[in-house]
Amino acid sequence: MLASAQSKDAPFVDVHDGITLAHAIVDTVRDPLIVLDQDSRVIAASRSFYKTFRLVREDVRGLLLYEIDGGRWNIPELRTLLETIGKNSEPIEGYEVDREFPAIGHRIMLLNARKVFYEKGKHTTVLLAFEDVTSRRDVERQVHDLLREKDMLLEEMQHRVANSLQIIASILLIKARTVQSEETRLQLQDAHQRVLSVAAVQRHLQVGGRNEPIEMAGYLTKLCQTLAESMIGDSRPIALTVDADSGKIISHQAVSIGLIVTESVMNALKHAFPTERADAAIVVHFKTARPNWTLTISDNGIGKTAPAPVGSKGGLGTSLIQALAKQLDARVDNVSGAGGTAVSITHAVPSELAPLQPAEHTAVR
Repeated sequence: MLASAQSKDAPFVDVHDGITLAHAIVDTVRDPLIVLDQDSRVIAASRSFYKTFRLVREDVRGLLLYEIDGGRWNIPELRTLLETIGKNSEPIEGYEVDREFPAIGHRIMLLNARKVFYEKGKHTTVLLAFEDVTSRRDVERQVHDLLREKDMLLEEMQHRVANSLQIIASILLIKARTVQSEETRLQLQDAHQRVLSVAAVQRHLQVGGRNEPIEMAGYLTKLCQTLAESMIGDSRPIALTVDADSGKIISHQAVSIGLIVTESVMNALKHAFPTERADAAIVVHFKTARPNWTLTISDNGIGKTAPAPVGSKGGLGTSLIQALAKQLDARVDNVSGAGGTAVSITHAVPSELAPLQPAEHTAVR
Protein backbone atom coordinates (compact mmCIF):
# COMPACT_ATOMS: atom_id res chain seq x y z
CA MET A 1 0.00 0.00 0.00
CA LEU A 2 2.78 2.44 0.97
CA ALA A 3 4.77 1.54 -2.12
CA SER A 4 1.71 2.14 -4.23
CA ALA A 5 1.16 5.59 -2.69
CA GLN A 6 4.80 6.51 -3.20
CA SER A 7 4.54 5.35 -6.81
CA LYS A 8 1.55 7.64 -7.43
CA ASP A 9 3.25 10.65 -5.87
CA ALA A 10 6.67 10.03 -7.39
CA PRO A 11 6.22 12.17 -10.57
CA PHE A 12 5.47 15.23 -8.41
CA VAL A 13 8.11 14.84 -5.72
CA ASP A 14 10.87 16.40 -7.76
CA VAL A 15 10.65 20.22 -7.67
CA HIS A 16 12.12 20.60 -11.14
CA ASP A 17 9.48 18.26 -12.55
CA GLY A 18 6.77 20.37 -10.92
CA ILE A 19 8.20 23.54 -12.45
CA THR A 20 8.39 21.89 -15.86
CA LEU A 21 4.76 20.81 -15.56
CA ALA A 22 3.69 24.32 -14.51
CA HIS A 23 5.47 25.87 -17.51
CA ALA A 24 3.84 23.32 -19.82
CA ILE A 25 0.39 24.20 -18.44
CA VAL A 26 1.06 27.93 -18.87
CA ASP A 27 2.18 27.39 -22.46
CA THR A 28 -0.92 25.32 -23.24
CA VAL A 29 -3.35 28.12 -22.38
CA ARG A 30 -4.62 29.83 -25.54
CA ASP A 31 -5.15 33.28 -24.00
CA PRO A 32 -2.08 35.30 -22.94
CA LEU A 33 -1.08 34.38 -19.38
CA ILE A 34 1.73 35.44 -17.06
CA VAL A 35 2.71 34.35 -13.58
CA LEU A 36 3.74 37.04 -11.09
CA ASP A 37 5.51 36.67 -7.78
CA GLN A 38 4.33 38.48 -4.67
CA ASP A 39 6.21 41.59 -5.79
CA SER A 40 4.46 41.61 -9.21
CA ARG A 41 7.62 40.41 -10.97
CA VAL A 42 7.14 38.12 -13.98
CA ILE A 43 8.11 34.51 -13.24
CA ALA A 44 6.71 32.93 -16.40
CA ALA A 45 4.72 33.87 -19.48
CA SER A 46 2.83 31.76 -21.98
CA ARG A 47 3.67 31.43 -25.67
CA SER A 48 0.43 33.21 -26.52
CA PHE A 49 1.48 36.18 -24.35
CA TYR A 50 4.74 36.59 -26.30
CA LYS A 51 2.90 36.10 -29.59
CA THR A 52 0.04 38.48 -28.83
CA PHE A 53 2.20 41.37 -27.63
CA ARG A 54 5.11 40.55 -29.95
CA LEU A 55 7.62 40.32 -27.16
CA VAL A 56 10.52 37.97 -26.41
CA ARG A 57 11.56 36.25 -23.21
CA GLU A 58 14.30 38.77 -22.46
CA ASP A 59 11.71 41.59 -22.58
CA VAL A 60 9.53 39.97 -19.93
CA ARG A 61 11.12 37.44 -17.57
CA GLY A 62 12.34 38.87 -14.29
CA LEU A 63 10.86 42.33 -14.89
CA LEU A 64 8.09 43.98 -12.92
CA LEU A 65 4.73 43.88 -14.69
CA TYR A 66 4.77 47.68 -14.80
CA GLU A 67 8.13 47.72 -16.64
CA ILE A 68 7.39 45.43 -19.57
CA ASP A 69 6.43 46.68 -23.03
CA GLY A 70 7.66 50.20 -22.37
CA GLY A 71 5.59 50.59 -19.21
CA ARG A 72 2.26 50.03 -20.95
CA TRP A 73 0.96 48.12 -17.93
CA ASN A 74 1.96 50.81 -15.47
CA ILE A 75 -1.69 51.58 -14.75
CA PRO A 76 -2.55 53.02 -11.30
CA GLU A 77 -5.89 51.20 -11.15
CA LEU A 78 -4.22 47.89 -12.01
CA ARG A 79 -1.57 48.45 -9.35
CA THR A 80 -4.34 49.01 -6.80
CA LEU A 81 -6.17 45.85 -7.88
CA LEU A 82 -3.04 43.70 -7.65
CA GLU A 83 -2.24 45.14 -4.23
CA THR A 84 -5.79 44.31 -3.17
CA ILE A 85 -5.55 40.73 -4.38
CA GLY A 86 -2.26 40.47 -2.49
CA LYS A 87 -3.94 41.48 0.76
CA ASN A 88 -7.34 39.77 0.75
CA SER A 89 -6.95 37.16 -2.02
CA GLU A 90 -10.08 38.35 -3.87
CA PRO A 91 -9.82 37.45 -7.58
CA ILE A 92 -9.98 40.07 -10.33
CA GLU A 93 -12.66 39.33 -12.93
CA GLY A 94 -13.00 41.19 -16.23
CA TYR A 95 -10.96 44.32 -15.49
CA GLU A 96 -10.93 46.23 -18.78
CA VAL A 97 -7.78 47.92 -20.09
CA ASP A 98 -7.88 50.17 -23.15
CA ARG A 99 -4.38 51.00 -24.39
CA GLU A 100 -2.16 51.67 -27.37
CA PHE A 101 0.67 49.13 -27.63
CA PRO A 102 3.85 49.89 -29.62
CA ALA A 103 3.87 46.69 -31.63
CA ILE A 104 0.17 45.81 -32.04
CA GLY A 105 -1.62 49.15 -31.85
CA HIS A 106 -4.88 49.83 -30.04
CA ARG A 107 -6.21 46.94 -27.98
CA ILE A 108 -8.94 46.41 -25.40
CA MET A 109 -8.07 43.68 -22.92
CA LEU A 110 -10.02 42.02 -20.12
CA LEU A 111 -7.78 41.04 -17.22
CA ASN A 112 -8.50 38.16 -14.85
CA ALA A 113 -6.21 37.52 -11.89
CA ARG A 114 -6.14 34.92 -9.16
CA LYS A 115 -3.79 34.40 -6.22
CA VAL A 116 -2.17 30.98 -5.79
CA PHE A 117 -1.17 29.60 -2.39
CA TYR A 118 1.28 26.74 -1.87
CA GLU A 119 1.06 23.95 0.68
CA LYS A 120 4.67 24.43 1.73
CA GLY A 121 6.28 27.80 2.00
CA LYS A 122 4.89 31.26 2.65
CA HIS A 123 5.35 32.63 -0.84
CA THR A 124 2.45 33.18 -3.26
CA THR A 125 2.06 33.85 -6.95
CA VAL A 126 -0.58 35.53 -9.08
CA LEU A 127 -1.92 34.18 -12.35
CA LEU A 128 -2.81 37.05 -14.68
CA ALA A 129 -4.74 36.20 -17.86
CA PHE A 130 -5.51 38.55 -20.78
CA GLU A 131 -8.49 38.33 -23.11
CA ASP A 132 -8.44 40.45 -26.27
CA VAL A 133 -11.97 41.86 -26.75
CA THR A 134 -11.06 44.58 -29.26
CA SER A 135 -13.06 43.02 -32.10
CA ARG A 136 -16.00 42.32 -29.80
CA ARG A 137 -16.10 45.93 -28.58
CA ASP A 138 -15.89 47.17 -32.18
CA VAL A 139 -18.90 45.03 -33.09
CA GLU A 140 -20.78 46.19 -30.00
CA ARG A 141 -20.03 49.80 -30.90
CA GLN A 142 -21.24 49.27 -34.47
CA VAL A 143 -24.42 47.63 -33.20
CA HIS A 144 -24.96 50.51 -30.78
CA ASP A 145 -24.48 53.05 -33.58
CA LEU A 146 -26.87 51.15 -35.85
CA LEU A 147 -29.50 50.95 -33.12
CA ARG A 148 -29.16 54.66 -32.45
CA GLU A 149 -29.50 55.36 -36.18
CA LYS A 150 -32.56 53.08 -36.30
CA ASP A 151 -34.14 55.00 -33.40
CA MET A 152 -33.50 58.29 -35.17
CA LEU A 153 -35.04 56.98 -38.40
CA LEU A 154 -38.05 55.58 -36.56
CA GLU A 155 -38.54 58.87 -34.74
CA GLU A 156 -38.38 60.74 -38.04
CA MET A 157 -40.80 58.28 -39.64
CA GLN A 158 -43.18 58.60 -36.69
CA HIS A 159 -43.08 62.39 -37.04
CA ARG A 160 -43.79 62.19 -40.78
CA VAL A 161 -46.63 59.69 -40.29
CA ALA A 162 -48.21 61.92 -37.63
CA ASN A 163 -48.04 64.93 -39.93
CA SER A 164 -49.47 62.94 -42.84
CA LEU A 165 -52.40 61.70 -40.74
CA GLN A 166 -53.16 65.23 -39.57
CA ILE A 167 -53.13 66.46 -43.17
CA ILE A 168 -55.47 63.65 -44.28
CA ALA A 169 -57.82 64.34 -41.37
CA SER A 170 -57.91 68.05 -42.24
CA ILE A 171 -58.65 67.32 -45.92
CA LEU A 172 -61.51 64.99 -44.96
CA LEU A 173 -62.99 67.59 -42.61
CA ILE A 174 -62.75 70.35 -45.23
CA LYS A 175 -64.38 68.07 -47.80
CA ALA A 176 -67.15 67.17 -45.36
CA ARG A 177 -68.03 70.85 -44.99
CA THR A 178 -68.32 71.41 -48.75
CA VAL A 179 -70.34 68.41 -49.94
CA GLN A 180 -74.09 68.76 -50.43
CA SER A 181 -75.13 65.21 -49.59
CA GLU A 182 -75.84 64.66 -45.91
CA GLU A 183 -74.98 60.96 -46.23
CA THR A 184 -71.62 61.76 -47.82
CA ARG A 185 -70.95 64.37 -45.17
CA LEU A 186 -71.53 61.84 -42.40
CA GLN A 187 -69.28 59.30 -44.10
CA LEU A 188 -66.47 61.85 -44.47
CA GLN A 189 -66.85 62.89 -40.83
CA ASP A 190 -66.73 59.24 -39.84
CA ALA A 191 -63.53 58.77 -41.89
CA HIS A 192 -62.11 61.91 -40.27
CA GLN A 193 -62.69 60.44 -36.80
CA ARG A 194 -61.06 57.16 -37.79
CA VAL A 195 -57.96 58.87 -39.11
CA LEU A 196 -57.75 60.80 -35.84
CA SER A 197 -58.05 57.52 -33.92
CA VAL A 198 -55.17 55.98 -35.88
CA ALA A 199 -53.13 59.13 -35.23
CA ALA A 200 -53.87 58.84 -31.51
CA VAL A 201 -52.74 55.21 -31.41
CA GLN A 202 -49.59 55.99 -33.37
CA ARG A 203 -48.74 58.99 -31.18
CA HIS A 204 -48.94 57.13 -27.88
CA LEU A 205 -46.99 54.04 -28.88
CA GLN A 206 -43.33 54.09 -27.94
CA VAL A 207 -40.83 54.07 -30.80
CA GLY A 208 -39.32 50.60 -30.77
CA GLY A 209 -39.17 47.17 -32.29
CA ARG A 210 -42.11 45.06 -33.27
CA ASN A 211 -41.74 42.94 -30.13
CA GLU A 212 -40.96 45.71 -27.65
CA PRO A 213 -43.19 45.42 -24.53
CA ILE A 214 -45.64 48.25 -23.91
CA GLU A 215 -46.95 49.04 -20.42
CA MET A 216 -50.70 48.96 -21.09
CA ALA A 217 -52.06 51.00 -18.17
CA GLY A 218 -50.12 54.12 -19.16
CA TYR A 219 -50.66 53.54 -22.88
CA LEU A 220 -54.44 53.14 -22.60
CA THR A 221 -54.72 56.05 -20.18
CA LYS A 222 -52.89 58.44 -22.54
CA LEU A 223 -54.84 57.12 -25.52
CA CYS A 224 -58.22 57.62 -23.82
CA GLN A 225 -57.24 61.10 -22.67
CA THR A 226 -56.57 62.01 -26.29
CA LEU A 227 -59.82 60.40 -27.45
CA ALA A 228 -61.77 62.29 -24.80
CA GLU A 229 -60.20 65.59 -25.81
CA SER A 230 -60.80 65.09 -29.55
CA MET A 231 -64.17 63.29 -29.57
CA ILE A 232 -65.93 64.44 -26.40
CA GLY A 233 -64.41 67.72 -25.29
CA ASP A 234 -66.63 69.96 -23.17
CA SER A 235 -69.69 69.57 -25.38
CA ARG A 236 -70.99 66.31 -23.87
CA PRO A 237 -70.95 65.19 -20.20
CA ILE A 238 -69.49 61.72 -20.83
CA ALA A 239 -66.70 60.31 -18.64
CA LEU A 240 -64.10 58.12 -20.34
CA THR A 241 -61.93 56.25 -17.82
CA VAL A 242 -59.42 53.38 -17.77
CA ASP A 243 -59.20 50.47 -15.35
CA ALA A 244 -56.02 48.53 -16.24
CA ASP A 245 -53.46 46.45 -14.38
CA SER A 246 -49.68 46.68 -14.78
CA GLY A 247 -49.46 44.08 -17.55
CA LYS A 248 -47.37 44.54 -20.70
CA ILE A 249 -48.15 43.65 -24.32
CA ILE A 250 -45.71 43.62 -27.24
CA SER A 251 -45.99 46.71 -29.39
CA HIS A 252 -47.49 45.24 -32.58
CA GLN A 253 -50.34 43.77 -30.50
CA ALA A 254 -50.76 47.06 -28.63
CA VAL A 255 -51.46 48.75 -32.00
CA SER A 256 -54.44 46.45 -32.65
CA ILE A 257 -55.68 46.82 -29.07
CA GLY A 258 -55.49 50.60 -29.35
CA LEU A 259 -57.48 50.57 -32.59
CA ILE A 260 -60.12 48.29 -31.00
CA VAL A 261 -60.43 50.73 -28.10
CA THR A 262 -60.88 53.72 -30.41
CA GLU A 263 -63.47 51.94 -32.56
CA SER A 264 -65.42 50.79 -29.50
CA VAL A 265 -65.31 54.25 -27.92
CA MET A 266 -66.49 55.79 -31.21
CA ASN A 267 -69.39 53.31 -31.40
CA ALA A 268 -70.38 54.08 -27.81
CA LEU A 269 -70.28 57.82 -28.42
CA LYS A 270 -72.46 57.41 -31.52
CA HIS A 271 -75.10 55.03 -30.21
CA ALA A 272 -75.07 54.66 -26.42
CA PHE A 273 -76.14 58.16 -25.42
CA PRO A 274 -78.72 59.65 -27.81
CA THR A 275 -79.69 62.12 -25.10
CA GLU A 276 -77.53 63.80 -22.51
CA ARG A 277 -77.10 62.09 -19.12
CA ALA A 278 -75.22 63.42 -16.15
CA ASP A 279 -73.88 59.96 -15.28
CA ALA A 280 -72.91 58.90 -18.83
CA ALA A 281 -69.70 56.86 -18.72
CA ILE A 282 -67.46 54.66 -20.83
CA VAL A 283 -64.89 52.47 -19.11
CA VAL A 284 -61.94 50.66 -20.71
CA HIS A 285 -60.91 47.60 -18.66
CA PHE A 286 -57.69 45.69 -19.33
CA LYS A 287 -56.60 42.69 -17.28
CA THR A 288 -53.68 40.32 -17.85
CA ALA A 289 -52.95 36.82 -16.62
CA ARG A 290 -49.97 35.80 -18.75
CA PRO A 291 -50.11 34.72 -21.46
CA ASN A 292 -53.77 35.68 -21.51
CA TRP A 293 -55.48 39.04 -21.35
CA THR A 294 -58.98 40.53 -21.57
CA LEU A 295 -60.00 43.93 -22.92
CA THR A 296 -63.52 45.19 -22.17
CA ILE A 297 -65.04 48.47 -23.30
CA SER A 298 -68.32 49.04 -21.46
CA ASP A 299 -70.83 51.85 -21.24
CA ASN A 300 -73.97 52.53 -19.22
CA GLY A 301 -75.96 53.74 -22.23
CA ILE A 302 -79.27 52.57 -23.68
CA GLY A 303 -77.93 49.28 -25.02
CA LYS A 304 -79.52 47.39 -27.91
CA THR A 305 -83.20 46.87 -27.50
CA ALA A 306 -83.43 44.18 -30.19
CA PRO A 307 -81.00 41.48 -31.37
CA ALA A 308 -79.28 41.98 -34.71
CA PRO A 309 -80.88 40.18 -37.66
CA VAL A 310 -79.49 36.75 -38.48
CA GLY A 311 -76.61 37.05 -40.95
CA SER A 312 -76.12 40.73 -40.24
CA LYS A 313 -72.47 41.77 -40.48
CA GLY A 314 -72.89 44.98 -38.50
CA GLY A 315 -71.36 48.32 -39.33
CA LEU A 316 -67.84 49.21 -40.37
CA GLY A 317 -66.73 49.64 -36.75
CA THR A 318 -67.95 46.17 -35.79
CA SER A 319 -66.23 44.64 -38.82
CA LEU A 320 -62.96 46.38 -37.94
CA ILE A 321 -63.11 45.12 -34.36
CA GLN A 322 -63.71 41.55 -35.56
CA ALA A 323 -60.80 41.77 -38.02
CA LEU A 324 -58.43 43.22 -35.42
CA ALA A 325 -59.42 40.58 -32.87
CA LYS A 326 -58.73 37.86 -35.43
CA GLN A 327 -55.21 39.27 -35.90
CA LEU A 328 -54.75 38.96 -32.14
CA ASP A 329 -56.10 35.38 -32.03
CA ALA A 330 -58.77 36.68 -29.68
CA ARG A 331 -62.50 36.19 -29.26
CA VAL A 332 -65.10 38.98 -29.38
CA ASP A 333 -68.15 38.92 -27.10
CA ASN A 334 -70.91 41.55 -27.08
CA VAL A 335 -73.34 41.86 -24.19
CA SER A 336 -76.00 44.53 -24.43
CA GLY A 337 -79.12 45.33 -22.46
CA ALA A 338 -80.94 48.01 -20.55
CA GLY A 339 -77.86 48.60 -18.38
CA GLY A 340 -75.57 49.32 -21.30
CA THR A 341 -73.22 47.55 -23.68
CA ALA A 342 -69.94 45.71 -23.10
CA VAL A 343 -67.53 44.56 -25.84
CA SER A 344 -64.99 42.03 -24.57
CA ILE A 345 -61.89 40.89 -26.45
CA THR A 346 -60.40 37.77 -24.85
CA HIS A 347 -57.02 36.27 -25.70
CA ALA A 348 -56.67 32.88 -24.04
CA VAL A 349 -55.41 29.40 -24.74
CA PRO A 350 -58.23 27.12 -26.02
CA SER A 351 -58.62 25.21 -22.74
CA GLU A 352 -59.26 28.45 -20.89
CA LEU A 353 -61.83 29.86 -23.30
CA ALA A 354 -65.19 29.72 -21.55
CA PRO A 355 -68.47 31.50 -22.29
CA LEU A 356 -68.52 34.97 -20.76
CA GLN A 357 -71.27 35.96 -18.43
CA PRO A 358 -73.24 39.15 -19.18
CA ALA A 359 -71.12 42.11 -18.16
CA GLU A 360 -71.94 43.85 -14.92
CA HIS A 361 -71.58 47.61 -15.06
CA THR A 362 -70.80 48.20 -11.42
CA ALA A 363 -67.26 49.20 -12.48
CA VAL A 364 -68.55 52.01 -14.67
CA ARG A 365 -67.96 55.30 -12.96
